[in-house]
Amino acid sequence: MTSDSSATTQQASYRERLVPGPGLFVALLLVVPAVALVLTPINADIAWYVGGSVYVILIATFLLLAATVSVKGNTLTAGHASIPVAMLGEAEALGTDALRAAIGPGLDARSYLVVRGWIHRGVRLENIDPADPAPYWIITTRHPQQLIDSIEAARQGSAK
Repeated sequence: MTSDSSATTQQASYRERLVPGPGLFVALLLVVPAVALVLTPINADIAWYVGGSVYVILIATFLLLAATVSVKGNTLTAGHASIPVAMLGEAEALGTDALRAAIGPGLDARSYLVVRGWIHRGVRLENIDPADPAPYWIITTRHPQQLIDSIEAARQGSAK
């Protein structure tokens, strides 16, 4: 019985940091010559060093401020908010076009969003908590089906 319970716990465990892809970090390299160009008339000796420092600060900021999505125990945490999986209704995986529609013209302003522009897939989770005004949560994730499976496993684990 212990192995069955540990298997459910492992399935219910999910964690993902919503960090930008490598393309954004490559594009941010343009900051280095831009900062150097601005600082060259002021002090040409330090212009490239300051440009590199600004790039490192930007990279650190993106990495440190990346939101986390996790399912641990019986709780889904997305960004700074948490909800028990028992309070989640139907889960729907969203592809690129469905996500665009869900956060665009189809968006309910009361919904809770953890959306990062560099991730083009996500999930919509119905919120059945009567005390919570958000009708659903939309979370971008690189692995929508794994997140849904983890929520289902946590829900089944809490029902036992």
